Amino acid sequence: MKKYAFLFALAFSISTAYAATGMDASIAQLQHEWAKANYQLPEKSREDALEKLAKQAHQVSASNPGRAEPLIWEGIITSTLAKYQSFMSAGGTAKAARDLLLAAEKIDPNALEGSALTSLGSLYYKVPRFGSFGDFDKAREYLERALKVSPNGIDQNYFYADFLLERGEYAKSLEYFRKALNAPARPGREDADAGRRADILEGIKKTENKL
Repeated sequence: MKKYAFLFALAFSISTAYAATGMDASIAQLQHEWAKANYQLPEKSREDALEKLAKQAHQVSASNPGRAEPLIWEGIITSTLAKYQSFMSAGGTAKAARDLLLAAEKIDPNALEGSALTSLGSLYYKVPRFGSFGDFDKAREYLERALKVSPNGIDQNYFYADFLLERGEYAKSLEYFRKALNAPARPGREDADAGRRADILEGIKKTENKL
């Protein structure tokens, strides 16, 4: 009996590891496709590409219930889609992204180095006042929580710096932009890092012009 119990436990462990590996591979593909759509495609093509990618991301989330990581990436892709939509469509899309990220936060706020927290923070200050958006106190809270999870992360520092720039805290903003620029490279995320570093350099230029 113990032998069969051991074999069952081993089979379960292997199947769980395989499922996790499959999820990781799907997320890696979403990450690369997102970087391509957000940074490399002509701007006129981005909405369509992100709309298709959001559907793919939803399939990954549906195939991995109870996991924060796919929900985070579905939320990131959905929030990026909102950026390229018309005003009439963007509000509903932003709300859908927020709900996905809140669901991920509820499962594991620290998943993917606090990416749900970072993305929620960015939504609360970037989306114009609409429903619960435009809440700068809530944005600051989420972004500072994300920094506690990943103090040296490129996205965590970039979005906090960008938030501070919008709030007129220029000296502090420049400090965090520079920290983001010096963040460690993310293996396998070279395409996203390149795009984000371009964002950072633009942010530094804007901030220096304000000082």
